[in-house]
Amino acid sequence: MPIRCEIVSQDRVVYKGDAEMVLIPGADGIMGILPKHASVLTALKFGIITVKEGKEQEDLHFTVAGGVAEVQPDLITILADAAEDVENIDIKRAEAAKQRAEELLQTGIVDKSGDEYFTLQTALKRSQLRLDAVRRYRQGQKHSTRSSQN
Repeated sequence: MPIRCEIVSQDRVVYKGDAEMVLIPGADGIMGILPKHASVLTALKFGIITVKEGKEQEDLHFTVAGGVAEVQPDLITILADAAEDVENIDIKRAEAAKQRAEELLQTGIVDKSGDEYFTLQTALKRSQLRLDAVRRYRQGQKHSTRSSQN
């Protein structure tokens, strides 16, 4: 019996489907969630969510930039600050965002104690996560045709 997995970002459902196992970047490290897992609520770090749908299917990978995960015995709900299917990441856009953030941080015009500095640091971290995920997990350079809402 699989566990239902729902990954939701602030503006859309990123993934909905059944899984044999879900790996999430919890606050205290990577957590493996199996069906009938004990109920738990955890904060998420920047990282990769891996959804293992089954033995005959490829693993699915999603970037997540913070949020929370609620685990119930038959359902894991991930409410992400930002989440994206690795197969759908626009490499040029991620590289441009990384370059912009690096340039602005290097100019020194941003107050290091202000919100703008924190926002730029977060943008840089997210861009780097997206680029690292593409290099590590993308199956070639084609975009997947799989549905993100099973």
